[in-house]
Amino acid sequence: MIHNLADAQSQNIGENTNIWQFCVVLKDAKIGNNCNINAGVLVENDVLIGDNVTIKSGVQIWDGITLEDSVFIGPNVTFTNDFLPRSKQYPKEFLKTTIKKSASIGANSTIIGGITIDEYAMIGAGSVVTKDVGTQELWYGNPAKFKGYVCKCGQKCDETLVCNDCEMGGVNSYVCLMAA
Repeated sequence: MIHNLADAQSQNIGENTNIWQFCVVLKDAKIGNNCNINAGVLVENDVLIGDNVTIKSGVQIWDGITLEDSVFIGPNVTFTNDFLPRSKQYPKEFLKTTIKKSASIGANSTIIGGITIDEYAMIGAGSVVTKDVGTQELWYGNPAKFKGYVCKCGQKCDETLVCNDCEMGGVNSYVCLMAA
């Protein structure tokens, strides 16, 4: 569903994707299936959005940004794609930023261009992320810093890297070996 007050120019919008009022999606953007793009979102041309992505209101997704499957972007998250922005002076290439599968970014966070936030990572609300974030890592603050690990269900793991909230087993063995 594309709301009649949205400006969705792209022909590359997947099935069962909702684009709500006052959104602008430029013509070369690619958006997957079953996404929910809330009111007031801007999606530029060189953007790839996977399946099952949720983007809350007030987010701008600039050229060079990739959101893989099942990513959650909270309201008013800010992405950047240029370290040295000047009016009417554009870089030869914008910085590439990748938010990997099932990562979540909390409301009002700022994501500095050129980084990767890995699978199932969790960024706390209001954070300023300036570095790569690893698989299932929890980061928050200004600047954001590593604070622990989260389970695939989103709950913080205890000091043994076990989730006490679900049956998913906490942090996967690859991350457990890295943390040891």
